[in-house]
Amino acid sequence: MIYHCIRFAVKPGVSAADRDAALDQLKTYKDAIPSIRSHIVGPDFGGEYEFGAVTVIGDLDGYAEYMNHPAHLEMDRVGLPLIDRFMSYDITDDPDPEFGAKIAEIHQRRYDDQPDIAGLVSDLGEYTGSAAPGKHGTAQA
Repeated sequence: MIYHCIRFAVKPGVSAADRDAALDQLKTYKDAIPSIRSHIVGPDFGGEYEFGAVTVIGDLDGYAEYMNHPAHLEMDRVGLPLIDRFMSYDITDDPDPEFGAKIAEIHQRRYDDQPDIAGLVSDLGEYTGSAAPGKHGTAQA
């Protein structure tokens, strides 16, 4: 099982209507992606981020499907331009010692295949986490 977690803060000046429309899209895209087993989006309490989401996926094949699904890519194209600070991380119960490298490889292939998404992530004010373009582990864009 993989728990893909994100935390984010919206850029200053983004309207409440634009923010809420992107959050609504994030809440509903789970219905389009078969590999999602569970998904929650809401306010982030106890840190310096405003919102967060946790998506539960069964395995690496499902994770790759999720990351590259058109609904997820569209969410990135709509939502990432509104975000100032972003963090992502993955938690798994899989004992494979290469699991982290496999997650990083899925992200790198995604960025290689979708350079506009890599550009949007690189343009974030601050980014830490498992999916930084061209990096493994924790990185700042």
